[in-house]
Amino acid sequence: MARGVNKVILIGNLGQDPELRYTGSGTAVCNMRLATNESYKDRDGNLVDKTEWHTVVAWARLGEICNEYLSKGSQVYFEGKLQTRSWEDRDGNTRYSTEVKAQEMMFLDRANNGPGGGPSGDGFSQGQGGGPSDQRQQQGGGPQRQSRTQQQQQQQEEQETFEPDDELPF
Repeated sequence: MARGVNKVILIGNLGQDPELRYTGSGTAVCNMRLATNESYKDRDGNLVDKTEWHTVVAWARLGEICNEYLSKGSQVYFEGKLQTRSWEDRDGNTRYSTEVKAQEMMFLDRANNGPGGGPSGDGFSQGQGGGPSDQRQQQGGGPQRQSRTQQQQQQQEEQETFEPDDELPF
């Protein structure tokens, strides 16, 4: 029998600055509101814009990174899973809230240069240490961030200038 899949991928803009808090044990929790937009034409041919709001929660180092580098209006990619929690309000009623628990995040803004002042497109994940993902290349003493276009151009140049060390008959 197949197992279920709980995966969410969102690209949108933050509606307000991230809110960072810490649990009693010192774990960082960052709450964000993300707006996703879609456009479609109705029956009359009029263009209709629809905005959905999502609550995104990032934990530990990923939450700290979101708080440090994201702000209201930032365009961002989140990958994670849906999580529903319940609580009792002041009147004793049980309330439910469904949130996106972020596991990966990537800056999409050209204006937001991300950590270290490099180009956007930097990815971070909730994995070990919650640090930068392995998508970046290492050169010299530290990470160098490159846009996808720069990376593709560099790969194309490397392929065009490839010269084998020896002449193989096959």
